[in-house]
Amino acid sequence: MSLTVDIEKQLGKFRLQVFFTAPLGEVTGLLGASGSGKTVTLRCVAGLLTPDKGHIELDGRVLFDHERGVNLPPQQRKVGYLFQQYALFPHYTVEQNIAVAAQDRGAVEELLHRFQLQEHRHKRPRQLSGGQQQRVALARILAAQPQVLLLDEPFSALDTHLREEIQGELSRFLEQFSGPCLMVTHSREEVRRMCHQVCVVHHGVSQPMQTAEEFFHYPRTLSACRLMGCPNISPVEHRGDGGAYATAWGLPVQVPQNAAYVAIQPHHIRLADGPGSHRLFCRCTQVDQGPFSVCVSLACADGALQMEVSNSEWQNAQEVWVELLPQCLIPLLEE
Repeated sequence: MSLTVDIEKQLGKFRLQVFFTAPLGEVTGLLGASGSGKTVTLRCVAGLLTPDKGHIELDGRVLFDHERGVNLPPQQRKVGYLFQQYALFPHYTVEQNIAVAAQDRGAVEELLHRFQLQEHRHKRPRQLSGGQQQRVALARILAAQPQVLLLDEPFSALDTHLREEIQGELSRFLEQFSGPCLMVTHSREEVRRMCHQVCVVHHGVSQPMQTAEEFFHYPRTLSACRLMGCPNISPVEHRGDGGAYATAWGLPVQVPQNAAYVAIQPHHIRLADGPGSHRLFCRCTQVDQGPFSVCVSLACADGALQMEVSNSEWQNAQEVWVELLPQCLIPLLEE
């Protein structure tokens, strides 16, 4: 079972153009800045918005096809949608909230037990914690026996101290779900912890899918690299002799001709004992000492770098030579 989405949607001046396939039994993260089109994508999949053109298919079943005139209503799509605020019925008890979507009484009891909600069955949403409300919302979604799950920033309404606990609960739940799951987020930590693959959405346009591991080690584009959290990015100037130059660092680099930028992770920057190939002279502008490593802000050439080294390596210097190994450089496309 997989979910294929290939749609376009115009909303005022904003245009959505996304294409991806989410496989069964895995969590696909839709990652992007606020306003990039992530939630609009979920709403189109759920049938709450109608794309202007394109195709949506779930396990061989067509949910939407503009050319064929297919547009199933939300209740026929077998999609479970977890909204940011959970959308529980405020005047219903926990038990009643689950029962509205359940086939029979036995299903309600099984879900109350599965999500450890038996003792809260007669409470209303306002009497529950954020984590308990999320469990009720998930139980209600499962009661409808969905074939795909859509999670719209599922942790945004939680206090910081609850977030890690609820992430763990949701991860355990998703391990038991056999269908595809789309999770909208702008948090790289949520992606790192919960997602198997990542589709970056930038200004309404989806980028090619990557595994979560590829995304964090080898982002393809400038926008993906920024979302991944790498602070060291330089424009690349390609010269007539075929060489390339990282203009922010004042350093020749070896990157493909189509690379518009180059990046390097802070922990891949090495301290050096003096000048040499791939080396830069830098001034230390800020030093943040941690329990195991030191984060150093460096000024170099026409730009800056962030370096992370172990406590044992750091000598508390004001000026240093650093080395940017070619094999650690990440070439980036424009978008």
